[in-house]
Parts: sequence; structure tokens; C-alpha cells
Amino acid sequence: MLPIRDINPASATPLVTVSLVAICVIVFIYQLALGVRGGPFAAQAFVYRHGLIPFEIAHGVKLTPHPARRAHPLSLFEWPDEVRLRVVSEPVRGFGEAARILFLPIILSIFMHGSVVHLGFNMLFLWVFGNNVEDAMGHVRFLFFYLICGAAAGLIHVVTNLNSQIPTIGASGAIAGIMGAYLVLYPRARILTLVPLFFYFTFVELPAVVFLGIWFLMQLLMARSGGDVAWFAHIGGFIAGLFLVRKFVRYSPRSRGRYRGW
Repeated sequence: MLPIRDINPASATPLVTVSLVAICVIVFIYQLALGVRGGPFAAQAFVYRHGLIPFEIAHGVKLTPHPARRAHPLSLFEWPDEVRLRVVSEPVRGFGEAARILFLPIILSIFMHGSVVHLGFNMLFLWVFGNNVEDAMGHVRFLFFYLICGAAAGLIHVVTNLNSQIPTIGASGAIAGIMGAYLVLYPRARILTLVPLFFYFTFVELPAVVFLGIWFLMQLLMARSGGDVAWFAHIGGFIAGLFLVRKFVRYSPRSRGRYRGW
């Protein structure tokens, strides 16, 4: 299922939501530029340096990317065409160094994406659900809520993948938190959804509680199957959004009335 839009107009311009989309697009373009200018290793090294790697936090070390030399089949030269990791011999010491080297990627990784499809899907979900949640919270509260949910999702991913040396990037965990907040604030809002039915697609308006309930159930099922997607980050972000939304909603008469809709 793919959300197209919600039938739930916001009363204010979603400045933070638009800014988050713009930042993610700019960062992705920068990643592409690195690959064009410096080759595959430069782009991959950027992901390894700033992505979230559970092994680093769990073991207090920094994994450093370096090129693996391999002979090109059509020449006598060697090309750095893949990334391998080297563990720094000294452990990270001190809170300042740990924050800069290990914990900063928890936030930075939220703004990075691995492909156009990855970016496109995340930004669509952010736009559909983010504008109304921002409307209920206000710009500043919404930004902190987004980052906190993203950090919570990252930490859940670390706890469930302590020995993984694969960098994790993407805004999915933070956006899952927004979706959890949306479920609490607007359970009866209608979501125009693109639904695949065998060999064709159709559009259906689903209540938010149905759409988000199905989405969360799918994350639980996919988490059991494993794979390269950080399913537990999605689950953790969604649950964080459910529990934290009450701390961030503005209790103005307008938003309070919507909040009572649950």
C-alpha cells in the first residue's frame, strides 16, 4: 500500500516538513556528486563515515573505510572499486569523542538515503503524515519530536543488531515516529491509498487507523523474516511516536479538539 495524500488539510504551512524534505534531497544529491567526482569508493566511504553502524556503538570502536585494490580485468592497473572496513586499534575514549564519532551518526544517518526509490518513498510518507503532525505540535516541537523518534529508532536498531558492521541510513525510523503520532492525533482521517490488486492497482480511501495498523503489522511480519531493511528501527520509531506525542502536542483549543478525537 502506498499513501498518496490524506483528506485532512492543515491550517498552517508545514515549514519544518518542507525543510526536512529539502535537506534530505540536498544530501542525496551531494552523495551522488561524491560518486561522480571521486568514484564508487568516495560515495560508499561517506556512508560508512556518517551512517549508523551498530558495531561501533556496541563495541566502542570506529570502523574506518579504505579501498580494496583489485586488478581491473581489461588493464594492468588496479582500481579501488569496493569498500572494506578496518577497526581502529584504540577504543573511543571520552564523551566528547564518543558523541562526535559514534553517536552523531544516529542523527546524521536520518538525512541520508541509499537510492532514488529509498528517498522518494520516505519523502512521500513524510509529506503525507508530517504536515498535520507539525500543525498539531508547532514547528519547533515537531522538529525535536522528529529527531528524537529518529534517534530512538536508531538505538533500537543498534540493540537488535549489536554486531552488524553494515551502515544504516534513511529517515524511515523518524518518519515511523510521525506515523505513530498521526495515529494518536487523527485516527479517523482518510488516507487516499494506492492498493495493488493482483495485476492492477486501485485507489481506496482508508481510515488512518486501518492504514497505519496494516503498515505496523507488516513491519512486525517483515522483522521476523530479516533482510537488509532495518525493520526494528521502523517498529521502534513508531512506538516512540505513539508514546511521546502527548508530550509535544500544543494544547490550544484547536489542537486539543483534534486530540480528543482518539
